Amino acid sequence: MPTNLTLKNIPDDVCERLKVAEETHRRSRNSEAIVYLESVLLAMQVAPSERLARARALRAALPQAKFFAQGIDASKREGRA
Repeated sequence: MPTNLTLKNIPDDVCERLKVAEETHRRSRNSEAIVYLESVLLAMQVAPSERLARARALRAALPQAKFFAQGIDASKREGRA
């Protein structure tokens, strides 16, 4: 069952951007806010196994030498006097 939510003290610039978005998408302010909340909150619902698979794929795509302890320490020291 849907629940009501009241938001207070919304910064003026955020409110203005929401107003522009609702006009652009021809939605009510409420509908536009729901779309944004869903896009952020539902995107966060990733299964741990999927998150791990993404992390492994990213790591496999990077140069491995940079991720050994010596490589990390060297990167930290890079550019320091």
